[in-house]
Amino acid sequence: MNYYEDVLGLIGHTPLVKLNRLNKGLKPLILAKMENLNPGFSVKDRIGISMIEAAEREGLLKPGGTIVEATSGNTGIGLAIAASVKGYKCIFVMTDKASVEKSRYLKALGADVVITPVSAKHGTPDHYVSTARRIAAETPNSFYPDQYSHPANPEAHYRTTGPELWEQTEGKITHFVSGIGTGGTISGTGRYLKEKNPNIKIIGADPFGSIYKTYKETGKIPETTPYLVEGIGQEVLPGNAHMQYVDEVMNITDAESFDTARQLGRVEGIFCGGSTGTNCAAALRLAHDLDENAIIVFIVCDTGEHYLSKFHSDEWMKEKRLLEPQKITAGLICDTKGARSPKSLVVVAPGDRVADALAKMNELGLTQIPVLEDGESVGSLRENHLLSTVFNDRDLLEGPVSKVMEKGFPTVDVDTEVNVVTRKLRTSPAVLIEEYGRITGIITRYDVLDTTGADVN
Repeated sequence: MNYYEDVLGLIGHTPLVKLNRLNKGLKPLILAKMENLNPGFSVKDRIGISMIEAAEREGLLKPGGTIVEATSGNTGIGLAIAASVKGYKCIFVMTDKASVEKSRYLKALGADVVITPVSAKHGTPDHYVSTARRIAAETPNSFYPDQYSHPANPEAHYRTTGPELWEQTEGKITHFVSGIGTGGTISGTGRYLKEKNPNIKIIGADPFGSIYKTYKETGKIPETTPYLVEGIGQEVLPGNAHMQYVDEVMNITDAESFDTARQLGRVEGIFCGGSTGTNCAAALRLAHDLDENAIIVFIVCDTGEHYLSKFHSDEWMKEKRLLEPQKITAGLICDTKGARSPKSLVVVAPGDRVADALAKMNELGLTQIPVLEDGESVGSLRENHLLSTVFNDRDLLEGPVSKVMEKGFPTVDVDTEVNVVTRKLRTSPAVLIEEYGRITGIITRYDVLDTTGADVN
């Protein structure tokens, strides 16, 4: 029979997948190292078991012990999976920047999760690392791995990730691209690859606002600024960030990271997190200046399922003003309307009483409402015109809507681009959305302004 003794046997030996569409027009071969296929769905599975087994060998982690760690989520998941197999308890400290999916995942694995404010500065009591250290000090029989300085972190990648890449590419890899968080992945893998071939270029992909690009180029640690990508970047230099193995650091914006990650799912079928988008964006930028002899490998850090409430959500992207105008469609605007708007399309029929239609508009705070018959747009009611009409003839209140309705609002397909919607709204107060032959929504000038910031007048 063929089986593994436990789930830990599934860690590592992840495949390489070629990009085919996102890299159109680029000469190098670009390969994705699919670390999202580890049992905990991230590259951090490798260091979780590595740090635990090192602590066991050193006598720092004893039976019945508790593992306490500061994490953005994935290292915690890697530790929690190994801990569940080996019978340890876990307490993890995360900032409120981390996605709710990661927190729920950790709790589902039996861990306790403590959330601290992302605004807390390094070295202050409320900082997530300080909090984890305090909890570890107060917890009997506990072990604090400290992924930022534990040598088993980069060592795991020196022993596994680096050799895998060398073997999988038959030693032909020319460039390796990885984010830099703790520094473990890029340092361990980079060290191994440099030992095999010093000409291999190790490229760090880093968010704007992190320290690494400035530190690599000047040796100085700059003041950091906030960024939205999780799991990479840093405000201080960790012990595991061995920058001598890194040839260059590229800064990638949040917008480019998230857009690239979303595109990886939509055109390559690689459903991934934002840091993977950072890595891939750097790999694509790098490829512009390389020829067909280059082989670039970038790390797919984790799965997109950890970020369904974050950048894989159009609502979240809209809230952060990260949706590019040319990618906004009528359906997207309709789907991401604020809480002030009704969740479903509100309509009246030509035969409805005018008084009832007016009451519905007043109750829901609507200034215009479409008139539909058998699913087709046959007219519209606008508050100002309707009130003026019935004010001059009160008897119309008891009559049918057909007596007072105006011409119907224009209709656009759900996939219509926002610039087309905007043009129609210059001559109409609203536009109806049609999907597969059914009218399913309505967009007003305010909705477009709220989504894009563009004035339609």
